[in-house]
Amino acid sequence: MEGFEAFDEICIPVGDGRLVGRLAVTPGAPVLLLLHGHPQTHLIWHELAGPLAERFTVVALDLPGYGVSRASTRGPTAQTKRVMASDLDDAMRVLGERHGFDRYAVLAHDRGARVTHRLLLDRPHRVTRAMFLDIAPTLDMYDGTTRGYATAYWHWFFLIQPEPLPERLISADPDAYVDATMGTGPRGLEVFAPAALAAYRAALRDPDVVHAMCEDYRASAGPDLELDRADRHAGRLVTAPLRVLWGAHGVVERFFDPLALWSAVAADVSGRSLECGHYVPEEVPQALLAEVLDFFG
Repeated sequence: MEGFEAFDEICIPVGDGRLVGRLAVTPGAPVLLLLHGHPQTHLIWHELAGPLAERFTVVALDLPGYGVSRASTRGPTAQTKRVMASDLDDAMRVLGERHGFDRYAVLAHDRGARVTHRLLLDRPHRVTRAMFLDIAPTLDMYDGTTRGYATAYWHWFFLIQPEPLPERLISADPDAYVDATMGTGPRGLEVFAPAALAAYRAALRDPDVVHAMCEDYRASAGPDLELDRADRHAGRLVTAPLRVLWGAHGVVERFFDPLALWSAVAADVSGRSLECGHYVPEEVPQALLAEVLDFFG
């Protein structure tokens, strides 16, 4: 796809699964892992990929279970954030052995940022710093649910319903699901490049992807919350420098205070809102690029 011309396609085995994406190696440069959110793929970074590859070695991966990536295991734990984070870090170890790096930074949107939150807690020695896009901590979002928030983020509560109801309904018309969840921002679907939007729709035509996506959300409302509560009870904080950015016209801005909530669970936090909705990399790529270069550069 346009934007990834300088990148190689990669497929890294992890357990019984694989992580698929793109890689651009810039000798001597710091390493930056890019992670996407729901219901998308690594193609969300197409506007930033080229400029970032001039400054960093860039790894853009489909999350385990999303796109054409598959989790390392099967069963109810496969899409927990702990297993997803482990899969991603295992893939980065493989790449590190090939290309000579031990640690890396992470730029992550939405679900990718939730996986990165767990990665920062479970393997703090691996990640130098991270930037989260348009999320508040999962525990705070569930515990702070109001009628307005549940109405705006209805998919959080739809996708956690027991199998197979959400899977059947989404698979009956996956294009309609993508358009309904992604088209509610200030500019609707026009912010998405046609080729990227086509790829997001195509990914959800695979029943395995739909199931993994539902399991991701089910895990977030179950075992992931238990881990988050245990971390808070133990006083565990994210220690890596963390930058949080969110859309001034999005749901997170409307119902939560991201900077305050992240400051309660991380030791070194900065951030602000940007003039966009939820899909920051595709709505305001130049503003995001400036933030990335300032924070990671």
